[in-house]
Amino acid sequence: MSIRMMDGAGGGGRRDRLIVVEDDPVTRTMIARYFAEEGFEVEEAATGAECRRALKRSPADLLFIDIQLPDGDGFDLAREIRATSAVGIIFVTQKDSEVDRVVGLELAGDDYVTKPVKLRELLARSRALLRRRGMERDAARHNSVVTFDSWLLDQTRRELTTRDGTPVRVTRGEFDLLAALVQANGRPLSRDYLVEVVSNRDTDVGDRTVDALVARLRRKLQTPDGAPPVIVTVTGVGYKLGVRTDARG
Repeated sequence: MSIRMMDGAGGGGRRDRLIVVEDDPVTRTMIARYFAEEGFEVEEAATGAECRRALKRSPADLLFIDIQLPDGDGFDLAREIRATSAVGIIFVTQKDSEVDRVVGLELAGDDYVTKPVKLRELLARSRALLRRRGMERDAARHNSVVTFDSWLLDQTRRELTTRDGTPVRVTRGEFDLLAALVQANGRPLSRDYLVEVVSNRDTDVGDRTVDALVARLRRKLQTPDGAPPVIVTVTGVGYKLGVRTDARG
């Protein structure tokens, strides 16, 4: 039976709604209580079916999904939900193989956390994911497609193309970092901030990861000789977009 946990430490305003989909009652209750105390509205689900019923009652902002559920595969459940919802999904599972991690992130997940669960780390990842989702929603409402130099960034479809429509293949981390720079529209963003932007994609994110993503983006977004670079290094700070943007809804 799923349990709604309404007592939390949240302040005023709307609280983020979380559904913990986990068949082990000890783990499920531990996570649910911790996040309720951190101000989330939390509901527990022991099966995929209970999760579906909970979502029908009320949409969620975030799901924690175990891969091995009594009534099905967590990957399949996440893919089903993702087809109709942009809810944030973090897999919380005992399975720690690289293959499972890649499959989970490519199919539907936003992050992948292995057990035993470190609650403070899971909370930090959850908040980073929710902040990024909020930024994406704001961008989609106000300017879903942004042009900059020779490229178009569609923040709703999460696609990067040239102005003539040729797709530019980018990874999730590259897209997230580029979208943050585009949304900043020339304001410098610190490396620490950019680490947070991409941190829910990689378990070992740091300054070097951000630098590597920028290097790959620069290769994909090359400009003619003498033209301003798309991404500019700001010494002692981080990076900024070096070209003008033009947003349209």
